[in-house]
Amino acid sequence: MQEISTKPYLLRALYEWCTDNGYTPHIAVRVDKSTRVPRQFVRDGEIVLNISFEATSQLQMGNDWIEFTARFSGKAHKIEVPIANVLAIYARENGQGMAFQVDVVAEAGDDDGGEALAAAGDGDDVGGQAAAADGARGAAEAAPEPGNRVDEPPKSDGDGDGAKGSRPRLKIVK
Repeated sequence: MQEISTKPYLLRALYEWCTDNGYTPHIAVRVDKSTRVPRQFVRDGEIVLNISFEATSQLQMGNDWIEFTARFSGKAHKIEVPIANVLAIYARENGQGMAFQVDVVAEAGDDDGGEALAAAGDGDDVGGQAAAADGARGAAEAAPEPGNRVDEPPKSDGDGDGAKGSRPRLKIVK
């Protein structure tokens, strides 16, 4: 019998922690063929999704998939994210959360948007460029800057307190 991953349990626990403390939970997701998100919000093969109660409908965080409906630019989209593709979960307000290593199996299915960009559909496919959306109204947030990958520690400005009005960053703890 194969052991069940702790990742979905940690995701659910951190989601609950965020909501209990009044924070807005976001997930960073590696997009591949198995990920169903609106293509215009994907940047560098990744997307950041607001999964708060206010931004989602019918949110289900199972052991294999995170599924919900969310509005992007006023249009409802069914979002399906494999747990294996979740890079991180964190609170938007302070950046506290947890980063995960994406499984090799999930990365093997990544096509960097090649075929998915060519596929025409109702906008639920992957690929394209990211666009910022209102965090409280839409489920997408601008993806991290290209130089700040989720698996790399954020670069500090010296004192590292982040009090200079900069955006909160995910703190990696190993």
